[in-house]
Amino acid sequence: MAEQKRDYYEVLGVERGADDASIKKAYRQLAKKYHPDMNPGDAEAEKKFKEASEAYAVLSDPEKRRQYDQFGHAAFEGGGAGGFGGFDFGGADFSDIFGDIFGDFFGGGSSRRSSNGPMRGANLRTSVRITFSEAVFGVEKELDLNLKDTCKTCNGSGAKPGTSPETCHRCGGRGQVVTRRQTPFGTIQNSQTCPDCGGTGKTIRDKCPDCGGSGYISGRKKIQVSIPAGIDNGQSVRIRDKGEPGVNGGPRGDLLVEVVVDRHPIFQRQDMNIFSTVPVSFAVAALGGEVLIDTVDGKVVYDVKAGTQTDTRVRLRGKGVPSLRNKEVRGDHYVTLVVQVPEKLSNEAKDLLRRFDSETGNSLEAVRNMEHSEQSDEKDKKEKKRKGFFK
Repeated sequence: MAEQKRDYYEVLGVERGADDASIKKAYRQLAKKYHPDMNPGDAEAEKKFKEASEAYAVLSDPEKRRQYDQFGHAAFEGGGAGGFGGFDFGGADFSDIFGDIFGDFFGGGSSRRSSNGPMRGANLRTSVRITFSEAVFGVEKELDLNLKDTCKTCNGSGAKPGTSPETCHRCGGRGQVVTRRQTPFGTIQNSQTCPDCGGTGKTIRDKCPDCGGSGYISGRKKIQVSIPAGIDNGQSVRIRDKGEPGVNGGPRGDLLVEVVVDRHPIFQRQDMNIFSTVPVSFAVAALGGEVLIDTVDGKVVYDVKAGTQTDTRVRLRGKGVPSLRNKEVRGDHYVTLVVQVPEKLSNEAKDLLRRFDSETGNSLEAVRNMEHSEQSDEKDKKEKKRKGFFK
């Protein structure tokens, strides 16, 4: 018993009143998903691809669609052989569909850039380590790198002096080898980089003895890099045209220098702001006074207010990191004031602290007095209970 076919509109996932553009779009998505070349050896994908192709062949043809809408699948029973499953695709045009969706992995299509044309060289990457201060204010660094340069012996041709590169016989100078195969939808073209010339379109019979046919010589070079003020750890500086050489006359790539910023023993950075902690003596915190604060611009004097509590944060405006876009704009420096408790005291200093405590609330005796009060209350309760006040 033959398997019952699904409704063509259901297969493509469109409404019965769908326009031609919607039908084409739906089929394009299904064809790209289930095409056998994208799913080698997958029988279920091949089945769905055939089903979608059959549905599109009918619904994309105005006359066939009219017949299908009137008679359903019965309109094509006993049709010609050919196509998939005995269905006749007739003059259904799949060329634009496959040109659109398979050009990228079949290599076809006239819009594909020839691989033997000028191509930009690859970018190179390296890194440089700088200090916290250098990241804030900027610095000039010199890099010692191994870079490629045009071979002076062959002037970059790669051929032995007195000879020249020849047009590749396999690809005819195109840089690509084209193969074609027949499918139920017509001829599909597949283009690949020529294995003989590597896509350049030329072969070298007698290679340059100095560069070995590459056209380039590697050597150590010193490169100056300007690290801008305000750069952060992990960011990169781009140096134009210092990367790999281009191919077939293409421009050089760029050199990308990643910046690694050393940690600072005092400062921490967040975006354009700097954070640090400064110790403040108990006397200065209580009475007020001046403290010295280290900043990236040097030491500054800050006036601490009387009664300052530990972990108080103050802001030094404009003492942070400059903006990468505008050196005149700087972040702020946030300082956390931590009140220091003296660890070693003389007997005289202890007496002075006890007098100070007595004058400011007698906190040293507060807990002791509370404990004594609770003990007295408990004693009174027991005495009253003994005399019969509580039952």
